[in-house]
Amino acid sequence: MLIGELADKAGTTIRALRYYEQQGLLHPRRAPNGYRSYDESTVAQVSNIKLLLSIGLTSNDIRTFGPCLDAEVTDGPVCPASARVIARRLTAVEEKIAALDVVRARLTEALTKAHGK
Repeated sequence: MLIGELADKAGTTIRALRYYEQQGLLHPRRAPNGYRSYDESTVAQVSNIKLLLSIGLTSNDIRTFGPCLDAEVTDGPVCPASARVIARRLTAVEEKIAALDVVRARLTEALTKAHGK
Protein backbone atom coordinates (compact mmCIF):
# COMPACT_ATOMS: atom_id res chain seq x y z
CA MET A 1 0.00 0.00 0.00
CA LEU A 2 1.07 3.57 -0.57
CA ILE A 3 1.78 6.09 2.17
CA GLY A 4 -1.62 7.79 1.92
CA GLU A 5 -3.41 4.48 2.29
CA LEU A 6 -1.30 3.60 5.31
CA ALA A 7 -2.00 6.99 6.89
CA ASP A 8 -5.74 6.43 6.48
CA LYS A 9 -5.68 2.87 7.83
CA ALA A 10 -3.41 3.75 10.75
CA GLY A 11 -5.28 6.93 11.65
CA THR A 12 -2.28 9.20 11.29
CA THR A 13 -0.79 11.65 8.84
CA ILE A 14 1.59 11.23 5.96
CA ARG A 15 3.87 13.68 7.71
CA ALA A 16 3.97 11.46 10.82
CA LEU A 17 4.79 8.41 8.71
CA ARG A 18 7.65 10.24 7.04
CA TYR A 19 8.91 11.28 10.48
CA TYR A 20 8.75 7.66 11.70
CA GLU A 21 10.75 6.61 8.65
CA GLN A 22 13.29 9.41 9.23
CA GLN A 23 13.67 8.24 12.83
CA GLY A 24 14.33 4.67 11.72
CA LEU A 25 11.04 3.32 13.06
CA LEU A 26 9.55 2.34 9.69
CA HIS A 27 11.34 0.83 6.72
CA PRO A 28 9.20 1.01 3.59
CA ARG A 29 10.18 -0.53 0.30
CA ARG A 30 10.60 1.81 -2.63
CA ALA A 31 8.85 1.21 -5.92
CA PRO A 32 10.79 1.88 -9.14
CA ASN A 33 9.10 5.29 -9.31
CA GLY A 34 10.38 6.12 -5.81
CA TYR A 35 7.02 5.79 -4.05
CA ARG A 36 7.01 4.24 -0.61
CA SER A 37 5.33 0.84 -0.39
CA TYR A 38 4.14 -0.69 2.88
CA ASP A 39 2.95 -4.14 3.93
CA GLU A 40 -0.35 -4.59 5.72
CA SER A 41 1.62 -5.41 8.90
CA THR A 42 2.88 -1.82 8.96
CA VAL A 43 -0.55 -0.68 10.19
CA ALA A 44 0.07 -2.54 13.48
CA GLN A 45 3.61 -1.16 13.68
CA VAL A 46 2.33 2.41 13.32
CA SER A 47 -0.33 1.75 15.96
CA ASN A 48 2.37 0.50 18.33
CA ILE A 49 4.61 3.48 17.60
CA LYS A 50 1.77 5.89 18.31
CA LEU A 51 0.93 4.09 21.57
CA LEU A 52 4.54 4.07 22.75
CA LEU A 53 4.99 7.75 21.93
CA SER A 54 1.78 8.52 23.85
CA ILE A 55 3.09 6.87 27.02
CA GLY A 56 6.18 9.06 27.00
CA LEU A 57 8.79 7.09 25.10
CA THR A 58 10.96 8.85 22.55
CA SER A 59 11.66 7.72 19.01
CA ASN A 60 15.14 6.72 20.21
CA ASP A 61 13.54 4.55 22.89
CA ILE A 62 11.15 2.98 20.40
CA ARG A 63 13.92 2.26 17.91
CA THR A 64 15.38 -0.26 20.38
CA PHE A 65 12.15 -2.27 20.23
CA GLY A 66 12.98 -3.34 16.67
CA PRO A 67 11.04 -6.47 15.72
CA CYS A 68 8.98 -6.17 18.90
CA LEU A 69 6.93 -3.53 17.08
CA ASP A 70 5.39 -6.28 14.96
CA ALA A 71 3.62 -7.75 18.03
CA GLU A 72 0.78 -6.19 19.99
CA VAL A 73 2.20 -3.92 22.73
CA THR A 74 -1.01 -2.73 24.41
CA ASP A 75 -0.75 -5.47 27.04
CA GLY A 76 2.75 -4.48 28.11
CA PRO A 77 6.34 -5.04 27.05
CA VAL A 78 6.70 -7.71 24.43
CA CYS A 79 10.42 -8.31 24.72
CA PRO A 80 13.16 -7.85 27.33
CA ALA A 81 14.59 -4.81 25.53
CA SER A 82 11.27 -3.00 25.75
CA ALA A 83 10.96 -3.64 29.49
CA ARG A 84 14.43 -2.20 30.07
CA VAL A 85 13.65 0.89 27.99
CA ILE A 86 10.37 1.50 29.82
CA ALA A 87 12.05 1.04 33.21
CA ARG A 88 14.78 3.52 32.26
CA ARG A 89 12.23 6.09 31.03
CA LEU A 90 10.17 5.65 34.23
CA THR A 91 13.25 6.29 36.35
CA ALA A 92 13.95 9.47 34.40
CA VAL A 93 10.36 10.66 34.86
CA GLU A 94 10.48 9.93 38.60
CA GLU A 95 13.72 11.92 38.89
CA LYS A 96 12.10 14.88 37.11
CA ILE A 97 9.08 14.69 39.41
CA ALA A 98 11.36 14.70 42.47
CA ALA A 99 13.23 17.74 41.14
CA LEU A 100 9.94 19.54 40.45
CA ASP A 101 8.73 18.72 43.98
CA VAL A 102 11.81 20.53 45.33
CA VAL A 103 11.12 23.53 43.11
CA ARG A 104 7.46 23.58 44.19
CA ALA A 105 8.44 23.53 47.85
CA ARG A 106 10.86 26.42 47.34
CA LEU A 107 8.28 28.44 45.43
CA THR A 108 5.64 27.77 48.07
CA GLU A 109 8.05 28.88 50.78
CA ALA A 110 8.99 32.03 48.86
CA LEU A 111 5.32 32.89 48.28
CA THR A 112 4.51 32.33 51.93
CA LYS A 113 7.34 34.68 52.96
CA ALA A 114 6.25 37.25 50.37
CA HIS A 115 2.77 37.32 51.90
CA GLY A 116 4.29 37.67 55.35
CA LYS A 117 2.73 34.50 56.72
